[in-house]
Amino acid sequence: MPVMAAVIFFAAGHILRRFPEITLPGRSLAAGLLALAFSIAAELGLTVVLQEQTLAEFVGSRDKISGSVYIGLLLIFGIMPRLRLSSHEQAIHERDDA
Repeated sequence: MPVMAAVIFFAAGHILRRFPEITLPGRSLAAGLLALAFSIAAELGLTVVLQEQTLAEFVGSRDKISGSVYIGLLLIFGIMPRLRLSSHEQAIHERDDA
């Protein structure tokens, strides 16, 4: 899980640098939530196809502790571009001032 959190953090920074048009608060939040929706859709779709489980079976088979941590990290994944926005803007201003 710490690796997943680090990847989320650095990926959000990369996305903000790569796509400057989403550096507005609403757009960065929308981009993160859209990425979250695509990620969940892909995970659930592949679970149904590859593991031959129903969605109810898949959700029921998750461990309570690690599953709740995973859900928390998914929510952080969805809002991380918005959370990183202020540090991203600060880095841009410092780079421009130098």
